[in-house]
Amino acid sequence: MSVRGAPAGVGAEMAAARVMVWTYLLLGLLSRLGGIVAQQMLYPFIGRVFIHTLEPASFLDLPDTDPRPNTLVTFHANLLGHPDLPRWLRYTQRSPSQPGFLYGTPTLEDRGQQIIEVIAYNRESFETTRQRLVLLVGEPEGPSLPYEAEFLVQSHDVEEVLPSPIGQHFLTALGGLWVPGELQLLNITSALDRGGRVPLPIEGRKEGVYIQVGSSRPFSTCLKVVGSPASHDRCTQGQPPLLSCYDSFVPHFRVDWCNVSLVDKSVPALPGPVPTWRSGILEHDPYFCPPTEAPDRDFLTDALITLLVPLLVALLLTLILAYIMCCRREGVLKRNLATSDIQMVHHSTIHGNTEELRQMAANRTVPRPLSTLPMFNVRTGERLPPCSDIAQVPLILDQH
Repeated sequence: MSVRGAPAGVGAEMAAARVMVWTYLLLGLLSRLGGIVAQQMLYPFIGRVFIHTLEPASFLDLPDTDPRPNTLVTFHANLLGHPDLPRWLRYTQRSPSQPGFLYGTPTLEDRGQQIIEVIAYNRESFETTRQRLVLLVGEPEGPSLPYEAEFLVQSHDVEEVLPSPIGQHFLTALGGLWVPGELQLLNITSALDRGGRVPLPIEGRKEGVYIQVGSSRPFSTCLKVVGSPASHDRCTQGQPPLLSCYDSFVPHFRVDWCNVSLVDKSVPALPGPVPTWRSGILEHDPYFCPPTEAPDRDFLTDALITLLVPLLVALLLTLILAYIMCCRREGVLKRNLATSDIQMVHHSTIHGNTEELRQMAANRTVPRPLSTLPMFNVRTGERLPPCSDIAQVPLILDQH
């Protein structure tokens, strides 16, 4: 069947184009709803460093000619079904304007498939995109690398060494001290993960990174001298280490030669003695003679003494206090006899005046207090009849 006025081939192409357009639109809608998640297969090797760069363009579908090259994007990575990454895998990103990195070295226990879920956040449009990285950890190819050397590079941060050109440049520089062509990166670790500190905001100061390199060739004489006990003793005393060859890392890398460690796995370690199982009873020792028999002991007496003695002491103190407070009172009569007359008069006067003031406060129609009348005797309360009530006479006669 063909479209009227057009050849049959053209109509079929137009129909196929429409189907493709609708298919892309449907896939885009499902991806935005979270129905489809992009996946990527990666193949880490046991004992070899694994580095994967998280580029914002691969998540946000930005073309190479994007007018906004500095799109702010941050990432969050975790093992599928878990809140964090596997123990051998780390994530780092210096700033949202730079790419992120997933790096680490898997071990023999990590063999198999691991799915890493990465979510990208666009800090400008608040758009999120999810991807899954399927990691198939397997055995490495090629010869084994029994000779391992670790260097502390103080002139770089970890995200500056993770890109492939920088790592290859480090191996090329190390080839001047070791046999070139047989070197491989085994592990890259930030100095902060090994107990380092964040440097002060001074120009040229870096956090540092540990780079572990392996080879199938033995260590060179130069590396053996650097890793010798004599060189470490000089570093402990604050002197420069022994370096019998030219430092081929200068000027691109600044290596701390006091933190160089060499590990030789070419000679298998001798197994330790096999433990022998015994009865668990200590053998006879003349310096340790525990008692073989313990006599029976009655703890009733100790319990009674512990409980009854404090109770008796408390009871005795209570009786003494009660006797002092209740049986040693002198009484009011004895107090009055031992008190002088003038003191008793003062006391009774104060008491009487207090009662009189209370009565006056309760009833305002009471007569004038005796203490305000003339010729008042404080001791007996008697008074002489005055000729006139001088209390009504003003103090200044001119004001009368």
